[in-house]
Amino acid sequence: MSIQEIVKILTDSGIEKQEADVEVKMLIEHFAGYGVKEIIMGKKLDSAKLALVREKAELRAKTHWPIQHIIGFADFMGEKFIVNPSVLIPRDETEFLVRCAIEKINKYNLKKALDVGTGSGCIACMIAKNTDCQIIGLDISTDALNTALDNASRLNLFNKAIFRKSDIFSNVKPGESFDIIVSNPPYIPPSEKANIQKEVTFDPEIALFTKDEKGLEFYEKIIAGAPEVLNKGGFLLFELGINQSEYVKELMSKNFEEIEITKDLAGIDRVISGKLIY
Repeated sequence: MSIQEIVKILTDSGIEKQEADVEVKMLIEHFAGYGVKEIIMGKKLDSAKLALVREKAELRAKTHWPIQHIIGFADFMGEKFIVNPSVLIPRDETEFLVRCAIEKINKYNLKKALDVGTGSGCIACMIAKNTDCQIIGLDISTDALNTALDNASRLNLFNKAIFRKSDIFSNVKPGESFDIIVSNPPYIPPSEKANIQKEVTFDPEIALFTKDEKGLEFYEKIIAGAPEVLNKGGFLLFELGINQSEYVKELMSKNFEEIEITKDLAGIDRVISGKLIY
């Protein structure tokens, strides 16, 4: 069996050709140890490795299990993050949130950050890696926190990215305060469950869905509690769901000024930031 025949296994299951090409390359790199260079040079896969790649492609085609779960890693901002069913798979859109946070941290020389709903720790880790800021990642899931710790360890971010079990701000210690809070909260309304891609259903529901029909539940809770743990003039940044920017802006306007909205490459309002009024 050739590589193109393995690609066809994926395309026959409904996966777009361009995506299938990328995924087969990922499978070959992970399970056969062949990189793009070897593939371009026409290096042949031995039959055992080719059979393993085919087996994983068939699993992907049959179940639509995310490719990141099959290989155990997701690429995010040039790093590989451990992922599993206990954490949200990092998406490209979240890079906009991280880059906005890094820009503010470096511009204003911020030293203490908080990541609410840290999941895999990808946001916290990339902020810690690219700034002088110490960041604490909070999550209600013990399994997610263990994954975040593993990711921080792989990136040698000891004492820079710290993780703690907390339901939003419930475990922020008395007197503890931060210069910036970032969050990619659950923002999909329950009515959208039936419409999401099959691959997304493998992400933990707790990281995806709200209980309210506008998807604003966690924005409301975080915005309400943020002034208690932010330093004067501190910043609050969120990733946004589609068509949520004006609602979140209105929620923030009571206690935050200099509210800015950043669009992603598709022109969708993706990040909102504001500065605590004092």
